[in-house]
Amino acid sequence: MGVASPQPPGLYSMKTDFLIVGAGFSGAVLAERLASQRGKQVVVLDSRSHIGGNAYDHYDAHGIQVHRYGPHIFHTTLQDVIDYLHPFTQWRPYVHKVLSQIQGQLLPFPINRTTINRLYNTRFSSDEEVRSYIDSVKTPLSEVRNAEEKILSSAGSHLYELFFKEYTSKQWGLDPKQICASVTARIPLRFNEDDRYFTDPHQGVPKEGYTALFQRLLDHPNITVVLGESYKRFHTKISFDHLIYTGSIDEYFDYCYGPLPYRSMQFAFVNHPLPEFQSAATINYPDRRPYTRVTEFKKITGQQAPSTTLCYEFPRAAQSPADRFYPIPNRTNEALYRKYAEKAKKLSSVTFCGRLGDYKYYNMDHAIYRALSLYRNKLSLI
Repeated sequence: MGVASPQPPGLYSMKTDFLIVGAGFSGAVLAERLASQRGKQVVVLDSRSHIGGNAYDHYDAHGIQVHRYGPHIFHTTLQDVIDYLHPFTQWRPYVHKVLSQIQGQLLPFPINRTTINRLYNTRFSSDEEVRSYIDSVKTPLSEVRNAEEKILSSAGSHLYELFFKEYTSKQWGLDPKQICASVTARIPLRFNEDDRYFTDPHQGVPKEGYTALFQRLLDHPNITVVLGESYKRFHTKISFDHLIYTGSIDEYFDYCYGPLPYRSMQFAFVNHPLPEFQSAATINYPDRRPYTRVTEFKKITGQQAPSTTLCYEFPRAAQSPADRFYPIPNRTNEALYRKYAEKAKKLSSVTFCGRLGDYKYYNMDHAIYRALSLYRNKLSLI
């Protein structure tokens, strides 16, 4: 991997087969496939000073391995993705557990039988008892149209008010009525005592970290990485046959239909001179305080150290293209994206993908799967 920052001698006079914008999972996987399987020359460009996109991790000033853009726990049901990553990383098995602070208690989340029993001082001992209780309190709706109605119809108004309303409003900067039902549909309601956040058969984190994984993905003589350069500044200085664009699709088209709305996040890292600080890796705060959750990274990485670093997440509106984290899922925004997608179909030498290119929330495994599918079905034929 040749890492160029910002301009290696002679780079701008070169020609390459593929220019890939973005060094996150989508871009890195496609670069690796095209270089190793097709022998293509690939330049990977990223405006940030590092590879790895939002999965980037590093050691802070206290020697604690942290995820700069919030906790990233890898989980998947996709064996193809696990098989693909196998040569590039070993895994630290890790099962993520989350607690939610509700009325002075730390309760398991997603909501399960333990949550219900502790919250309401009940003694339900079977799935059927919990299911019957939930059926008695949920709001019957003939149609579920938004994120609020999804929870009302599956869990009722009280659990919605306690666990979802403020958290969802903070996270997205909108009333839950203004967001697609898919947002809250991603969170299951359990009737048993399973307190895992994810139930996928494959769960963990890269043993040496995400950045080490990306370094191996991009470690090929046919791949050149250019950091700290924007596509707009760079693309006229290099000749390429095909562009893979994982940046924001509306930015590529100069916002000709207007900007697509995104949500962003500000992260505050706090180190404590203690071996551990909180009782779970992540604690949610679905109340009016300005942050949504707090994560203690040592509980994820298994690192042993005399101090510990926490990450506080403060949702905010995206302030620049580089600040875009989450596409905001509602019908208005999806209709606007479709206009850009129709325009993109007319470009035979440009491929859009990734969370920003597809205007779609992807977990890491689905971003990888999407990239592998693009390679197999389209890019391997170029």
